[in-house]
Amino acid sequence: MSDTRPKLLIVEDDPGLQRQLRWAYDAYHVFIAGDREEAIDLLRAETPDVVTLDLGLPPDPDGTSEGFATLADMLRIKPDTKIIVASGHGERESALEAIAGGAYDFYHKPVDIQELGLIVSRAFHVHALERDNARLVESAPRDKQVLGQVITAAPEMIRVARTIERVAPTDVFVLLSGGSGSGKGLLAQALHDASQRRDGQFVTVNCAALSSATLEAELFGDIRSDGRPAGGRIGAARGGTLFLDEVGDMDLSLQAQLLLFLQQRHEDDAGDRGAKGMDTRILCASHRDLNAMTAAGTFREDLYYRLAEVVVRLPGLKDRPGDAALLARHFLNRFADDLNPQVKGLAPDALAALDAWSWPGNVRELENRMKRAMILAEGKLITAADLDLDQETQGGADVINLKLARAMADRRAIRHAMARTDGNISGAARMLGISRPTLYDLLKHYHMQG
Repeated sequence: MSDTRPKLLIVEDDPGLQRQLRWAYDAYHVFIAGDREEAIDLLRAETPDVVTLDLGLPPDPDGTSEGFATLADMLRIKPDTKIIVASGHGERESALEAIAGGAYDFYHKPVDIQELGLIVSRAFHVHALERDNARLVESAPRDKQVLGQVITAAPEMIRVARTIERVAPTDVFVLLSGGSGSGKGLLAQALHDASQRRDGQFVTVNCAALSSATLEAELFGDIRSDGRPAGGRIGAARGGTLFLDEVGDMDLSLQAQLLLFLQQRHEDDAGDRGAKGMDTRILCASHRDLNAMTAAGTFREDLYYRLAEVVVRLPGLKDRPGDAALLARHFLNRFADDLNPQVKGLAPDALAALDAWSWPGNVRELENRMKRAMILAEGKLITAADLDLDQETQGGADVINLKLARAMADRRAIRHAMARTDGNISGAARMLGISRPTLYDLLKHYHMQG
């Protein structure tokens, strides 16, 4: 019968202390490791929730270098592990450094079994709470919309949304800075919708998509005798919002015209007539560093300070922990009916791959990968291979544990065998070296179609 007790890994090179600790923790399924290599092997194989780690491991038993290296490796492989480090008397600095490096807690040597038992028990309790919370997030029926159509659970992005909410009722100009595909256009629309101009037009001009001459005509239309624009996108946005996307791509001559328009608007605001005819709020976005461009002379400094009354910097998707999986589920729900109604969720290796990927194209890349995956998925669950994010395409990135690595390898081998035999079950089973019933079981287990 399998052992259902919580798994505790003890990393300790002293045989006597190993026996003492094993005897003290009969409520847990205890594993013992005497060095870093053995500890990493057991972490991968058994995936314990809690680890006690002596920092003084061979070949550096009198120092801490091997212990800190073990701590770093464990957290890289399984970040949710609660690691409790041991420090001798007078080694408080090492303990604090370990906490700063991601350790959950520390205890002093010589060991007080009762005290350490309480720390271990609390670590298991905290891990269970975090696991339950993650399960609730996974099963949450609604997307986490914090502003308009912005979906996030990351504190970094929630802070951005709160900033947008605060500046929306004002009439200040806002510059949205962030990588391509990070959601600048979505936030600009949300800002307009939350402003007092929501009943006016929201007019978008992509400065990178048009030539200079075309962009000038699009923005200003005809110029009246007093030098003010009469028509164009600026005229269309009167009483509303003009969104200049990728404003950093605007050439210097057009920047001068835009600056003149803004100066005239400022004069109208200060005059008796109010802002008649010039009543347009301008929002800008750029993936370029406009500060660096002003220093290089490729963007006018006076225009920058006009446009950037408030600068909001958007984090990339890789800097929004958990949002890749959250957004992937949103796109799945959004596109399933049209692209592939049989797809119901994301396989564990897909969730791991979503977390591990660096997302150079941000949310736009994720949306495109999800569309592709839903079209190509053979089963009910989208896999890392469907997303084109399997282990091979990630350059051999670390897999969180051996069970997941085996699952990824199984899926890849089955997929290749089925492709080479044109979907023939008997032929694929022979190629894989397994029986037909075993292959059927694997296809069912991994939600793959035969």
